[in-house]
Amino acid sequence: MARRVKVVVLGSGCAGLTAAIYTARANLEPVVLEGRESGGQLMWTTMVENFPGFPEGVLGPDLIDNMRKQAQRFGADTRFEHADKVDLSKRPFVIETSDETYLADSLIIATGATAKTLGIPTEMGYMGYGVTTCATCDGAFYKDKTVALVGGGDSAAEESTFLTRFARKVYLIHRRDKLRASKIMADRVASNAKIEPVWNTTVEEVLGTEEPHKHVNGIMVKDVNTGETRKMEIDGLFLAIGHAPNTKVFGDQLETTEAGYLLTRGAMAWKGVPADSTWFDRYPNFATSTSVEGVFACGDVVDTHYRQAITAAGTGCAAAIDCEKWLESRHES
Repeated sequence: MARRVKVVVLGSGCAGLTAAIYTARANLEPVVLEGRESGGQLMWTTMVENFPGFPEGVLGPDLIDNMRKQAQRFGADTRFEHADKVDLSKRPFVIETSDETYLADSLIIATGATAKTLGIPTEMGYMGYGVTTCATCDGAFYKDKTVALVGGGDSAAEESTFLTRFARKVYLIHRRDKLRASKIMADRVASNAKIEPVWNTTVEEVLGTEEPHKHVNGIMVKDVNTGETRKMEIDGLFLAIGHAPNTKVFGDQLETTEAGYLLTRGAMAWKGVPADSTWFDRYPNFATSTSVEGVFACGDVVDTHYRQAITAAGTGCAAAIDCEKWLESRHES
């Protein structure tokens, strides 16, 4: 038998768990479907030093665990289930997992975006131990060290430049002979003495050691023209090859950007997207509303710019408040 609930939160990273805390405190008794990768990207992060309230830093998994416990304390039902099917054409919305079917009056989507990886040996084994997908998050750990960054677009150019604030040397590895980045970003890379481009090269393997603690100490790279391989000694490997929003389960039921990120009213206004969608002015007070009434989105499934734990938490709070106010306007809260 299907279970009727006021709100379902999809996702269990900072955005989803913050939304769970706020909706639980509003007595909405949210069900949180944590997904296959419970905790989001912070589960791959060893130490988080830029989340307010932790002067000594906090382990990513510990931060997620504390947020989950806080949500549970206020009545959130957190479940290690994955949404296999979501039908937004019906009221209430129908969310199916392998264990249960939920009938939800409202839905908060916080499914995040998955950073693209190289798919090479030992890469995931060193994720969080020298392999990272966030220069802004982890750059400060590499003060006076040598790092490599893989990528060729604007993000790669921007992040490699950012890393020079800390690192002694930044190798910018790209499989082509020039960057795909805009001219202004490419010029910044070229004029930075700390950045050394490594053209026509791919990373084939991540090298590391367990002593005295687990960490990356090198990579094997290959020249795509000659096939020659060699070892590069580095202290950290940064990946800037893009993200993929986790929106497949929704199909074409929600409006998205060309890259697949969910469009919300607030995101459209902030980015200057022409307001030609019929739903844009429908919910003037709900910045996190999507193209389907009663469906709200937050975190990295929307955000293509900041991608920080604290900004994800902030939008999770906003989505929860919008959801509560929307339900209240329908006398369902």
